[in-house]
Order: sequence, then C-alpha cells, then structure tokens
Amino acid sequence: MVHVIVLGAAAGGGFPQWNCACDQCQGAFHSARSFTQSSLAVSADGEYWFLLNASPDLRQQILNTPALHPQPQAGKRHSPVVGAVLTNADVDHVTGLLTLRESHPLAIYASQRVLGVLHANSIFNVLNPQYVQRRPLVLDQPLALCLPDGRPAGLTVEAFCVPGKIALWLEDPTAANYGSVPEDTIALKVSDADGKSFFYIPGCASLPPELAGRLRGAELVFFDGTTYTDDEMIAHGLGSKTAARMGHMAMSGPDGSLAAFADLQVARKIYIHINNSNPVWTPGSAARCAVESAGWQVAHDGLEVRV
Repeated sequence: MVHVIVLGAAAGGGFPQWNCACDQCQGAFHSARSFTQSSLAVSADGEYWFLLNASPDLRQQILNTPALHPQPQAGKRHSPVVGAVLTNADVDHVTGLLTLRESHPLAIYASQRVLGVLHANSIFNVLNPQYVQRRPLVLDQPLALCLPDGRPAGLTVEAFCVPGKIALWLEDPTAANYGSVPEDTIALKVSDADGKSFFYIPGCASLPPELAGRLRGAELVFFDGTTYTDDEMIAHGLGSKTAARMGHMAMSGPDGSLAAFADLQVARKIYIHINNSNPVWTPGSAARCAVESAGWQVAHDGLEVRV
C-alpha cells in the first residue's frame, strides 16, 4: 500500500499569498484559512517518508504532520524524512531542501537537468554531500527508492516528461520556449511492491495523446490545478501572464484539464498546486461546483490517501 499525505496544496506563494489583497485572499486572511505550497509525502510503511518536491513551507508542513515528527526512541537526532523526489527546479519545489541541511542522511532524486541546476547554485551545498546523496532519475525507467542504509524503501518511481516550461528564475528570454528542454518538467508514477500506483503531475501545460494514454484507467492522479481559466491572473488584475505562458494547463475551457480527463476513466482525480487566484478555493463557487461535478477533488493540506 502507498500512503500519501498532502503537505501543501497551493501553488507558489501559498493561499492566501502574503502580498495579495484580492477578495479570495482577503477572505482567507480574515478567516485564518490557509494552505501551504505544493508538496506530497509518500511512504510504503508509514515509518520512512519521501517528499515529492520540497516547498519553501517545509518546516511548517513537518510541524503540521505528526508522521514526519522526530521519534525520540530513535535517538536525539532523527527524522522520518529519508529523501526528496523533485519534478522541476521551480522555487516552490526546491527551496525546502535548504530546511533539510542539518547533517541528516537522505537522498535527492531528480533529473540530470535539475541536479545540474542544484549543483550550479552554491547555496545548495549546505546539503552536506557526506550525508545527502544526489541520485539521477532516468526518464521512463523505474527506479527503486532506498533508505539511507541502502535497504529498499518499498517504493518505485518512474519519471517521464510532460509538456511544460523551464523554471521562471532560469528563463532565457532570447531562446525558444525560454530555453526549456524536456527534462525541465517531469511527472512521477509512484508504485509499491504489489503494483499499486498513483501519478503526481503538479505542473503540466497540455495533455497530448501519449500522456492521456499513460493516465487512462489510473487509480489516482494528482494533477496541476494552478488556474481555473487561462487568463485568470490578467482578468483579476493580479499579473500579466496566462496559465499557458506559465507552463500550466487551465482547468476549464475546451483545452482544459476538465475536458481532457473526461473520458480517461481515472478512478480518483485530485487537483493540486492551486494558485491563490483560482476560484475553486471558495466552497460553493461555480468553479468549485464544476470541478466536483466532473468527479474532481480539490486538495487540502493534511489530506491523506491510501492506494
């Protein structure tokens, strides 16, 4: 069995976003209703846990999640977190690695492209290589996750490319698609020893036939829920970029994820990486009703799922 905990359901900046005075964020500030930045924790046994992306809110997420608390019977220095698997180099997916710098043995799994980004930025050297291994993910090849002592963790990840874009802070405005290469945005299939599996796709710009075929009939998919409409940021006066320009697939519209998943027969569909501008945050809103009517669930911090 794969045990999944949603550590954070929101996109970069969280919800409410610290500098946003839109109606949704103002309502969240006044109600103390909040969601941290996107990340999952997964385990095969409930004892050892791997992060899927490491958000800037990781310390608070660990505090909020008893399964990730240190266990005193294991010694004065301990953590159930034994690794992190990264889907890209976005700030909201790698910054949390800096929280894990306290000489704790773990492994970072990522594409060679993302590992190269981390290597080139010296601040990530605070993750002492004597304790923190960096293990490359080879696309379309299943890789068994390991515990720090080398024993199998009971989970396998398979990384594969999805349509997307290079991280904002790495964009080259003079290059085609801002310098993006296929390894800049990957998705993960996570499986246990019995073949139970789910997909984690927090960033995706479109759903071409080959990706749709891969997901067809899946038991569980966590999917990019950044915006409800493509022009959402512009329409709300919160930015100048469309969802497509940011490398994300909007939920609604003929090219949106609601339409793309309609005939895929996925048993459970959960939106994650949801922007503060997205009206699905508001229970009872037209957008929230539309996604729920289509069989989708909106993730929230602390949501637990077993596959």
